[in-house]
Amino acid sequence: MSELSIVPVTLAEANAYVAANHRHHGPVAGAKFSVAVAVEGAIHGVAIIGRPVARGNDDGWTLEVNRCCTDGTRNACSMLYGAAWRAAKAMGYRRLITYTLPDEGGASLRGAGWGLVGRRGGGNWNTPARPRIDTAAVLQGQKLLWEMA
Repeated sequence: MSELSIVPVTLAEANAYVAANHRHHGPVAGAKFSVAVAVEGAIHGVAIIGRPVARGNDDGWTLEVNRCCTDGTRNACSMLYGAAWRAAKAMGYRRLITYTLPDEGGASLRGAGWGLVGRRGGGNWNTPARPRIDTAAVLQGQKLLWEMA
């Protein structure tokens, strides 16, 4: 196999990849930018980076990797997380965050130099003040917050 490389990708292309390949999330509504990892033009993963979902993190200096999705190609996730941070930093952002499920090991994040902040959240998005359709039970528990700063 030839070498992996980071390539540009539109949000529409990244969302199509996520729709076809992500285990538990669908496409996103919007983003600041997207990147892909490819071998000889064939995409093996994408990362979609946007504003933080949690309002408390949306300080104007922080972005969030809202989706990272690969086909399992070795080192693809680490390359995407690294590229996302380099791009965000080049754009003037000071912090990049993402969340994983507790049963996801985080090897790709650690391999890209990210640090584990700790457990966050829990429950679901549905509240009396902001009615939402419940997500899958696996997504309602606490998540692990990771960051680059």
